Amino acid sequence: MSTTETLAFTLAQPDITDWRAGNTGTEGVWQFDSGQTGRHVMVSALVHGNELCGAWALKGLLEAGFRPQRGVLTLAFCNLAAFDRFDVLHHDAARFVDEDLNRQWLPERMSDGSTQERARAAALQPFVAQADWLLDLHSMHERAAPLLLTGIQPRNLALARALRTPQHVVVDAGHQDGVRMRDFGRWGWSDALAPETRSLLIECGFHGDLSSRTVAQDLCLRFLIEAGMLDELKAQEFLPGWLQPDAPQQWALQVTGGVVARSEHFRFTHPFQGLEMIEKAGTVIGHHHELGNSEAEAVTTPYDNCVLVMPSVRQARAGVTVVRFARRQALVA
Repeated sequence: MSTTETLAFTLAQPDITDWRAGNTGTEGVWQFDSGQTGRHVMVSALVHGNELCGAWALKGLLEAGFRPQRGVLTLAFCNLAAFDRFDVLHHDAARFVDEDLNRQWLPERMSDGSTQERARAAALQPFVAQADWLLDLHSMHERAAPLLLTGIQPRNLALARALRTPQHVVVDAGHQDGVRMRDFGRWGWSDALAPETRSLLIECGFHGDLSSRTVAQDLCLRFLIEAGMLDELKAQEFLPGWLQPDAPQQWALQVTGGVVARSEHFRFTHPFQGLEMIEKAGTVIGHHHELGNSEAEAVTTPYDNCVLVMPSVRQARAGVTVVRFARRQALVA
């Protein structure tokens, strides 16, 4: 769906009161050192305050007393100020306070501290810089199938194959309006320059669906196993029910470009859910509507068999990507 109708929430807001302080001196950030040689792994949630599924996953790890068998684990509840604004009837308003935290990962933005999110990114930056592997847990504006975002580095695509889920893996270079956490620093470097790093962002489904929590828990545990934090048998004993069946087939969606809204008046021609494959190049999928201009400008697909990735006008405004275009191919081991 790509309208602004209200979607019902069945996933409750988690109570993270007991886990808010953290143990690092930075609110919301926990760190556990096994004392054994291994990777430094970070799992982040609540980069957007209305994306509850990741907070449920981190809360579950903390309540279970999870500790890594090897390496160092950092767990971060990121945008707590936005989370505090959460109202199930107006959940879009809790995405951020001043601006999108997941576009602030540039040194010049973090250093000025002019907004709530820039200051928070600066506070989180030391933990981000330490980590070798990152899993960033997100959810979606619309009701849609989960997507795993890898960036353009082959090492991340290989990790996506090793995780064996979800079905759709998005290979993309990021957004026009700023740098995501998963692309920051060494995570954005080439395989030759940073072969030891991995960073993935999982979109677990619609913010309010119970299934988004299931996806977050499953990916979280798979990621920790693959990172060497714990063994699979131990994981299933420690967190029963978290691991779900593998995807029957994985598909790579190679993003080639997208549509950036010129205003909040962009509209699609149909209520697209995402992952639609549009057969013919030149098919009209939406229009730029601008105040003072009586004629809307059509937006068309750039090639045959074009896949629509995460279409949504829920956050539409000038400079915001409202859909991305991709080519699909089978992801094989």
